[in-house]
Amino acid sequence: MQTIAVDLGLSSYPIHIGTGWDGILISECARININKALIVADTNTGPLYGRMVQDLIASGDIAARLVSVPAGEGAKNLDTVAGLYAAALESGLDRESAFIALGGGVTGDLTGFAASTYMRGVKFIQMPTTLLAQVDSSVGGKTGVDFAGMKNIVGTFYQPASVIINTDTLKTLPERQVLSGLAEIIKYGIIADESFLKFLEANINSIVALDSQALVHAIGRSCSIKAEIVSKDERDQGIRAVLNFGHTVGHAIEALGGMSAYTHGEAVAIGMVAEANIALLLGLIDSSLADRIRDLLRRAGLPVRLPDFSNESLVRLMQHDKKTTGSRFVFALPKGPGQACIYKDVKPEIISVALDMARQA
Repeated sequence: MQTIAVDLGLSSYPIHIGTGWDGILISECARININKALIVADTNTGPLYGRMVQDLIASGDIAARLVSVPAGEGAKNLDTVAGLYAAALESGLDRESAFIALGGGVTGDLTGFAASTYMRGVKFIQMPTTLLAQVDSSVGGKTGVDFAGMKNIVGTFYQPASVIINTDTLKTLPERQVLSGLAEIIKYGIIADESFLKFLEANINSIVALDSQALVHAIGRSCSIKAEIVSKDERDQGIRAVLNFGHTVGHAIEALGGMSAYTHGEAVAIGMVAEANIALLLGLIDSSLADRIRDLLRRAGLPVRLPDFSNESLVRLMQHDKKTTGSRFVFALPKGPGQACIYKDVKPEIISVALDMARQA
């Protein structure tokens, strides 16, 4: 079992990475001292793991109710959250109880949002079952739901009390979902650690094949990088914005795809290619790094070519990005292997040229 600390003072918490949940789940429930739990699983993870987790928690003399939400981005809305409030009330959850997210990023985001607002905040445990959630959304305390066609536009900063990662759950994932998580892993190497980027370039085939040793290292280093960044900037007011590399264009692609044509990781992969082009046009990187980013993503089995969405529609959606202020487009961009910066005034014409380049990737 590997444990990584997210250092946030009174809001600090551990990330546990290993195989299985036996032992660690009960010890974490005891450590944070909960009396009841609402386990939230989607229609994919519930049948696989719901009863197992419910029984484990009950073995620690903690009453646990399992509720199911629809799988997929379409469930990430205020109506689903309202259903969780109702289940919590029916189950008698109080300020000493916990919401437990058992699933991927959608489940974690909406369960965390419900936990942060139920009784003005109750305890929250992340049990991510997808690679994307394990290395990204389960760590850092961002919660949220989609609204009016915009991704994560309603949300809170609310740290979990614990993150428990069971790598065995990845064996039940469709390959497309594994590859989606790889996009975020590759992002960490690009923005924060060139030696990790080199590791990924050398071991990408082993990670795709779910080789245990390569996979645990990739997950652990990704979580460590995110924990380091979040510890310096919990509420996304500065350096944490570098984690958004690929996401400004990526979120626009997701929205134009109706939140279903592309997975989050697929959209971010294309977004990283487009945003690397922006960095190239601004003189922040040379063409060798832009090519290196594109080639690694392609080797990971991820899409790299921008689909046939108009520049105008993409730019319009980017104007709703949380980093954008007025007509100023703000991007997290690479400035060298393992380095990134925040560029606060990217001109729309630069964005359009970069998007055109990404259609030729």
